Amino acid sequence: MTGTAPSWRRFDAPKNYGRLRRRLTGYSAGMESWHRNRLSPRQAELVEIWLPGVRLLKDHSWNLVDTAVLEVGHGQRRYVVKAAGPSNHHIGREIEAHLSSTVVLARQNHAAKLVRSDRSMNILVTEYLEGSLVEGTEAEFESDTYLQAGHLLRVFHDQARRIDPHYEAAATAKALAWLDTPHRMEESAAEEARAVFGTYRPEPVMVVPTHGDWQPRNWLMDGTELRIIDFGRYGYRPATSDFCRLAVQQWRTAPQLESAFFEGYGSDRRDSKLWNVMLLREAVATAAWAYHVGDEEFEEQGHRMLRDALANF
Repeated sequence: MTGTAPSWRRFDAPKNYGRLRRRLTGYSAGMESWHRNRLSPRQAELVEIWLPGVRLLKDHSWNLVDTAVLEVGHGQRRYVVKAAGPSNHHIGREIEAHLSSTVVLARQNHAAKLVRSDRSMNILVTEYLEGSLVEGTEAEFESDTYLQAGHLLRVFHDQARRIDPHYEAAATAKALAWLDTPHRMEESAAEEARAVFGTYRPEPVMVVPTHGDWQPRNWLMDGTELRIIDFGRYGYRPATSDFCRLAVQQWRTAPQLESAFFEGYGSDRRDSKLWNVMLLREAVATAAWAYHVGDEEFEEQGHRMLRDALANF
């Protein structure tokens, strides 16, 4: 079951800007722009049209990929601008999330509201959410954080569901494709993973709206209230896929947080066969992706995840 399109879909930017005068002041060679050259000239112009007099307040970009995350000011209000190059798929996913599934969280101020977006330009603007990142703070290991995280995720998941006969086959093929790219996984571990995937027989699964990266680095705490950011990996997947990041990180050393999470979520939907294959796919993707972007710490986590996942078989 799916809901109707939100009324604010009309705020999507028009697709044809040819009749608008391009304002490229500040893009001459050697001159840094208001966005510190994080946006393309056309993306910057679009933001200036949407938010005249826009000013940069803080750059929250990761610098591992080409996604720009800019906190900006317009009048007395703050917004977040997210943009990327044409080959980046995360912005499109995030726009789709805001035009469909995040409304249930944004309605109660647990997620940001979409202000403007343009798929063709790979850019969106959302309202700014107050709060401090949970990762690296005391809240990262407090049970109430996970109680709230479980409850919010259940609300997000319960919006819609459908049977997908192709998801598992596609996800497994993608994991195998990662093994064909350059990586630093041990050869024996990589071959063992191939063998597991080779004998796995995918079946149709129930899929729901998922965040794709549900963990403390994408949670904000405002006082005692949890809020969710970064829907760049949004998509329809098995609900249990949103448990993976927590299971291999915070729950691994603090099982009481897992208990608090499922108290908030309402039930533990993990099926051992599907869950073990899911953890193995996640491990392979983490190790390979981290190597590609040069994140050695995350790559080492991927190698540890691979050892743990293979032990399940």
